[in-house]
Amino acid sequence: MKTAVGIFGILLILSGVVWFFQGIGVLPGSFMTGQTFWAVAGFLTVVAGVALVRRWRRGARAEKIPPESPIEGNRPQQER
Repeated sequence: MKTAVGIFGILLILSGVVWFFQGIGVLPGSFMTGQTFWAVAGFLTVVAGVALVRRWRRGARAEKIPPESPIEGNRPQQER
């Protein structure tokens, strides 16, 4: 399931980039070419995709990091 979130986020980014460039007229040949709506929709789609990928990466990183050791101040002091 976690991998599916990452893949979906990447697909959102890719499709958003295409929509954005079609909306601003860089990628011609579609009914979306030169339409401001598609530029805005593409930008918002990229933002949503980046948010999903960041969430996915943060979750993957949290699984690999071992739990932190207790704070030094909470340890009993050793007598010298």
